[in-house]
Amino acid sequence: MKPELIDLICRKSFQYSEEPIFKLASGQTSRYYINCKPVTLSPRGLYLIGHLVFEALRDKNIGAVGGMTFGADPIAVAAAFVSELQGAPVKAFSIRKTQKDHGIVKWIEGDLDAGEHVAIVEDVATTGGSTLKAIARARDEGLYVDSVVLLIDRQEGGAENIRREVPDVRSIVTRSELLAAYRGGE
Repeated sequence: MKPELIDLICRKSFQYSEEPIFKLASGQTSRYYINCKPVTLSPRGLYLIGHLVFEALRDKNIGAVGGMTFGADPIAVAAAFVSELQGAPVKAFSIRKTQKDHGIVKWIEGDLDAGEHVAIVEDVATTGGSTLKAIARARDEGLYVDSVVLLIDRQEGGAENIRREVPDVRSIVTRSELLAAYRGGE
């Protein structure tokens, strides 16, 4: 499944330039850009991602998987769906970027209770800033963050930054793997 996902990402989500022309959310510029949405919102992408993320978390005793909206949402839902198919249900949740100001004011949407053990997922990690924010918000809501799964690790320090808060960080695909597949297809 992983080779197929890498191929799908290279075809639909990966762009490369000899010059660093792509501005990232971190403020840095880069020679490559990865927009996961065409893959994470496609039927085949959801299938592959759901299975790979579920497998990465299968040995963990977690009750839910989620992360910062919008990048983490399809990943969490796909993993939750596959978990039910595999007979080991794990719920999905979403962390808001801005706090809800009406009804019950909260950061997280989903069927969760304080004290639950969860995994945070992220589509692309560069510095890890968004993931660290998601971890902090989950903890503020009384959740125990046991694991982090990165769909793509850009290998620019993000995974290491995240490990300072949550030691168990797993990457489904790395920048090195994407570049190797991209260059192999040139």
